[in-house]
Amino acid sequence: MTGLSSVESSTLLAATEPVQAPFADALVELAARRPDVVVLSADLSNYTDLRPFATAYPDRFIQVGMAEANMMGIAGGLARAGFLPIAVTYGVFATRRAYDQVAMALATGDVHAIVVAFLPGITTPFRATHQATDDLALMRAIPGMTVIDPADATEVASSLHAAAAHRGPIYLRGLRGLVERRFPPGEFHIGKARTVRTGADALVIGTGLGTSWALDAADAASQRGIESTVIHAPTLKPFDDELILSAVEGFPVVHVIENHSTVGGLADAVSSALARAGTSTRVVAHGVPDVWAPAGSLDHVRSGLGLDTDSLALAITREAGAS
Repeated sequence: MTGLSSVESSTLLAATEPVQAPFADALVELAARRPDVVVLSADLSNYTDLRPFATAYPDRFIQVGMAEANMMGIAGGLARAGFLPIAVTYGVFATRRAYDQVAMALATGDVHAIVVAFLPGITTPFRATHQATDDLALMRAIPGMTVIDPADATEVASSLHAAAAHRGPIYLRGLRGLVERRFPPGEFHIGKARTVRTGADALVIGTGLGTSWALDAADAASQRGIESTVIHAPTLKPFDDELILSAVEGFPVVHVIENHSTVGGLADAVSSALARAGTSTRVVAHGVPDVWAPAGSLDHVRSGLGLDTDSLALAITREAGAS
């Protein structure tokens, strides 16, 4: 193998840094300069890092109770009245429970509202009641919906600010509590993917936590002589077809890693882009297969689904022709 790789110092930090509640800080900062921001919670403020905002801006915080569908309707009304509503809950409740209201109250009117969805994918120890493994697929299917899956503490903050400056309805996955920081501060560009690691032997595309998993797997594969290019695609919709098509040139296989079902998420977005362009690159999807994911810790569930670092690194090296 070539053994050629590089990581730009401006792209990744030398080491990851844990950050406590980056969403809470970013939200308070946003509200300080945007008096039109109103935050809605569906009885989960203590579990979605909303207490700092509620304390700082009690007159701009609306607790709707366990009524996610109503929350989306209220958000739609607030948006039409000139506010920027940010509706915050768990991903499963924002999508499966309130899907019709998200579509009708927010998307059909193309109003500027942000839905922030915590517990993305398999980041909860509970099973299907709380695992949002289909949320990206559901939101991608709504016309005009922007869909974002941030990877780290830096993007949790920068994507929120970018969403506030954008337009239309936006679905933004959230990461709560202690979140690792991989990327240095920088502007978040909606609709743009970027190369975060370069190597000549394998190509890996990730989104959200899947990008962190991809970077760890690429480092592990490097120990086996395989150097990988890693593309981070935090915006699922609109999707950066241009960068993806440019990246796959010369690679017979592309690995796609996501904290989501392999149906309807990043793997499908990549596959669709390649199919429309008529490329011959084969897509290997790493995510939750067409099953309900098991319960357990994140490490336990990742291992069971072949999403742990060793399993991903092995898959990458095998496809690259090494064992």
